Amino acid sequence: MRIEYFQLIDRIVEVWPSEGRLRAEAQVPTESTIFEGHFPGHPLMPGVLLVESMAQTSGYAVLTANRFDRMPFLAGVREAKFRAFVEPGDVLDIEAMLEHDGSGFAMTSVKVKRAGKPICESRLTFRVMPFPTPDFRQMMLENATRLGYPRELLG
Repeated sequence: MRIEYFQLIDRIVEVWPSEGRLRAEAQVPTESTIFEGHFPGHPLMPGVLLVESMAQTSGYAVLTANRFDRMPFLAGVREAKFRAFVEPGDVLDIEAMLEHDGSGFAMTSVKVKRAGKPICESRLTFRVMPFPTPDFRQMMLENATRLGYPRELLG
């Protein structure tokens, strides 16, 4: 996890295109300037960054469904529930399930676990639209490759 660059997943672990599911992994860094203020003496991963890690994982599930032809942009967060604190060094398992993709919108349900135990979950909505530029699409393809996304599934 590279918090300062807003890269909140480290690796795409599994992709099930026919099921609309994708699983990613993220290790919270042991040190980050974010923890200096959140909270001094008791560092915790901010909930908003957990939501972003869920959005990034879900985004790759949406990209899988449309073969990297259109870009999902986070449009809504529903029913976000936080069940446990996340601390520096924790390894998170994030699984997203595509529930709807059509009419320019996509919806996912996503769960985060640590050592098999639930940490947080949410339902996310995305606006799905053409990539703003060809370079932007290329950047997303390169990011997917860096994360271990299966090459045979790249559009």
